[in-house]
Amino acid sequence: MDIWKKLSGELIDIVEWLDDSRDTLVYRFQRHQNELKHGAKLIVREGQVAVFINEGKLADVYQPGTHTLDTQNMPILATLKGWKYGFNSPFKAEVYFVNTRQFTDLKWGTMNPIMLRDAEFGPIRLRAYGTYALRVTDAGALVKEIAGTNGRLTIEGLTDQIRNFIVSRFSESLGESKIPALDLAANYSELGGAIAGLMKPAVAQYGIELTALLIENISLPPEVEQALDARTKMGVIGDLNRYTQFQAAEAMRDAAKNPGGTAGAGIGAGMGFAMGQQMAQSLGAGQPSGGHAAPPPLSSAAAVYFVAINGQQAGPFDVASLAVKAREGQVTRETLVWKQGMANWSPAQSVSELNGMFGSVPPPLPPR
Repeated sequence: MDIWKKLSGELIDIVEWLDDSRDTLVYRFQRHQNELKHGAKLIVREGQVAVFINEGKLADVYQPGTHTLDTQNMPILATLKGWKYGFNSPFKAEVYFVNTRQFTDLKWGTMNPIMLRDAEFGPIRLRAYGTYALRVTDAGALVKEIAGTNGRLTIEGLTDQIRNFIVSRFSESLGESKIPALDLAANYSELGGAIAGLMKPAVAQYGIELTALLIENISLPPEVEQALDARTKMGVIGDLNRYTQFQAAEAMRDAAKNPGGTAGAGIGAGMGFAMGQQMAQSLGAGQPSGGHAAPPPLSSAAAVYFVAINGQQAGPFDVASLAVKAREGQVTRETLVWKQGMANWSPAQSVSELNGMFGSVPPPLPPR
């Protein structure tokens, strides 16, 4: 069997590589004891180059086409060898095929957050990820610096190192740009181009060119994103006071539909009516109030009711809140209340809208 392998190796006269994978970067042509027959045909296809290694040294790089391995077509090797026999016997050499097509959709991302100082948020941490593409521009440098004597080198053998380069240059570019975090999305293309430019010298030493670098996302930590979402939600709501009144009115409507509720159907209807009236007053803010005198101390057009508790003004409270305070004994029939449109402070029992609150609250015990 060993003799047959040796003879088969010497009879090989076609040196070629048909790539049946999508991730092979460098492939070493296999033959018995690295022996190539004099006059062998070297076929290099489009998207490939062939690196010819003799006695451990790079002898030549062949571009796409068909090449005859003899003295006339291998002047560099002839000079190195200086053989006297004109290549009449098989000679020992290695041929590495290098894939020169573009490798696309390669992933990169930050393993740990990047610490930055933002003009709006102060110190922040950012994560980023995206894709990039590369191709081989100097096959000889790639074989010498990366492949070595490896019989097969896949693209995965480079991605970790390239990703480290990208993250390092990305951190530098992001820190130097001083772009606010909320404006980064508008500058993805500029940042990607700047990072690719910074990386050219670093990857050129390996015979590689970075043809594209895309930033898909730059994100804040989850807890910061939640706070930002809450801030955005407040901006969408707009007038928080009106929104609160609307929510209260919706709650009163639901309570009125439930006779088993705490306040009962009658109280729920009264509260809903009071809230509706208050919302109408709030939405019509700025219109004449009908000539009523201004309230004694503090007042607010958006308030529902102010109450006097322990000699101090408190509120404003909506009707639902007053109902809770009535059940807790903080607001009684004699408690003074005031709302917009009332000329003076009045006992709660004299306000028709509040009478329903005390239906289920017993009066004070008589003195002994």
